Amino acid sequence: MNLYPLLRPLLFSLDPETAHEVTLKLLKAAYISGLSKLVYPKIDDKPVNVMGLNFKNPVGLAAGLDKNGDYINALAALGFGFVEIGTVTPRPQPGNPKPRLFRLPEHQAIINRMGFNNLGIDHLLDQVKQSRYTGILGINIGKNFDTPIENAADDYLIGLRKAYTSASYITINISSPNTKNLRQLQQGDEIKSLIAALKEEQLKLQQQYGNYVPLALKIAPDLNADEVSHIAKLLLEFEIDGVIATNTTIARDKIAGHPLADEAGGLSGAPVKEQSTFVVRSLAAELNGKIPIIAAGGVLCAADAQEKLAAGASLVQIYSGLIYRGPQLIEDIVKSL
Repeated sequence: MNLYPLLRPLLFSLDPETAHEVTLKLLKAAYISGLSKLVYPKIDDKPVNVMGLNFKNPVGLAAGLDKNGDYINALAALGFGFVEIGTVTPRPQPGNPKPRLFRLPEHQAIINRMGFNNLGIDHLLDQVKQSRYTGILGINIGKNFDTPIENAADDYLIGLRKAYTSASYITINISSPNTKNLRQLQQGDEIKSLIAALKEEQLKLQQQYGNYVPLALKIAPDLNADEVSHIAKLLLEFEIDGVIATNTTIARDKIAGHPLADEAGGLSGAPVKEQSTFVVRSLAAELNGKIPIIAAGGVLCAADAQEKLAAGASLVQIYSGLIYRGPQLIEDIVKSL
């Protein structure tokens, strides 16, 4: 029973951030009341092993929808093969001033400049402990906005240490356009020293807990072929377990002339699809199957997901597609595999 086409006009009549909160609360109420089981179809398993983890299907929820881990059970009930929560920072922070979330329905797109608004990693980990979800859970970590860029590794190490025993895998987000200078961490020596520090810590934590938790790096779509090649070489050198391609874009060529085109922030949805797929394809050529790719960016139908997998991805994640198409999108993709 696909109720989303009926609900969408109501949700789209609300301010986007209010609609976001209302939707999550409705999903939680549906889960608690047992309605989820009646409303959402049982999605057939299409198991896949990636990063040494067994996913029940290759369709995941991208980070950003549930920043604090408050809705894990409700979101998992939609049929995802994995759920990624965050981005979470060591300390709570309010994010950027509102308005900071904008819909562009004509382009099936969203612009956000949320700025890692979250309640801090301790709150998120409490929520994970309370959740009943037993599937694959990714925790996406970032740096606080007021941590100087030269000390960024300290924040990522705090996140890694704290999340290590609660996550199936941990994502290092160095590609959000909404934290000042963050994307600088994707360049030159900065990315090398960050990856080296995180890899060293991951191996120490493996020794400490007797459990290996994979690390994935989330990168931007706004990288040229040389930058992608540089990152791919470092991923191989330090044996990072996975790469998520991609985050949102700062490019506006696909929405030129739109009244919201000048709004600052990351653009997601259909306009980022082409560039994200280019990054996936470029990474696949460089990595040669040695490190798996999780594709995100512009997956709005089953054919979009197929395109990402054909380009070299092992898994896909959705966010904007869920806003525009609803939970039916998950079933459509899984059925098409």
